[in-house]
Amino acid sequence: MKKFFIFISVVIMIFLCSSAFGAANKPKIMIYTSMYEDIIESMTETLSEKFPDYDIKFFYGGTGTLQAKIAAERDSGKLGCDMLMVADPSYALELKADGLLHAYISSEAKNILSDLEFDPEGYWYPVRNLNMILAYNPEKFNKNDLPKSFKGFAYNSSVKNFISMPNPLTAGTALVAISALKNKYGYEYFNKLAENNVMVESGSVALTKLETGECKIIMILEESILKKREEEDSSLEVIYPEDGVICVPSPIMTINDKWSAHGNSKICEKLTDWFLSEEGQKYIVKGWMHSVRKNPPAIPYDSINTENIVKNSMPVDWQKCLNERSELRKNFDEIVKN
Repeated sequence: MKKFFIFISVVIMIFLCSSAFGAANKPKIMIYTSMYEDIIESMTETLSEKFPDYDIKFFYGGTGTLQAKIAAERDSGKLGCDMLMVADPSYALELKADGLLHAYISSEAKNILSDLEFDPEGYWYPVRNLNMILAYNPEKFNKNDLPKSFKGFAYNSSVKNFISMPNPLTAGTALVAISALKNKYGYEYFNKLAENNVMVESGSVALTKLETGECKIIMILEESILKKREEEDSSLEVIYPEDGVICVPSPIMTINDKWSAHGNSKICEKLTDWFLSEEGQKYIVKGWMHSVRKNPPAIPYDSINTENIVKNSMPVDWQKCLNERSELRKNFDEIVKN
């Protein structure tokens, strides 16, 4: 009996060691992303089944946090990631110009919605379409008494002291929003936000204030409202602004082998194809974000047609957003926050 237990113990040890050895020798891929952590978790399980020969891991952070992390890593001559999925497309333009990205023409590029931009050389593709919208609480306020546009959000004095928006100093989608609004209404828009005493805070804080009535209307990503409606049966409602939703086709990018953590760009190409595929896009929709495909697998819970949103969206000049990033943040900080 003693010999039998010794034999079993040896077998278990060999199995554990071989498993650990196998895992340690799998090609590694690190993905930096700003997507919801629960969506990342569900993707991780699927990716381990679809790509069992690769060790794929995610690091979560807001776009501003990831940009700061990458800026620090660049000083060492090597990044800590192999792929990036952040919110702001203008950041992809910056990394491409700096020679950090790997070009790949995906077989799924032909399936991307024609109104969504992507790099013609294959340096980045939109992987999820985020929408900046307005939202209100019908249990606290009448929709007819509220502004129906981004312009009214800033210019309508009836909502003064009762409005909230995300911080473009830290949130990539908020930076895109103020870039588009500045292009449409000029820097006067910033002055009007300040006059209306807009509160600049996180989405979770803004949602709480919307629920309690401390806010009449907020600027926020559509996915945050849809998530509340589905998971909590919330009564909060989206207002799709009359002057256009601000669409943010958030990019997926592969870091080239010179700069990437593990130098596995060919594997990243396969992952890019999967994220853009109908199967991969189901996880995007499941996360209350819009698919980038021409014929999407679905639309997010309680949302409206993706193509209509994109066609009627407020224009964004991505190169201008990049070129004016520091200026936009500086003016917002000085005019709106102070």
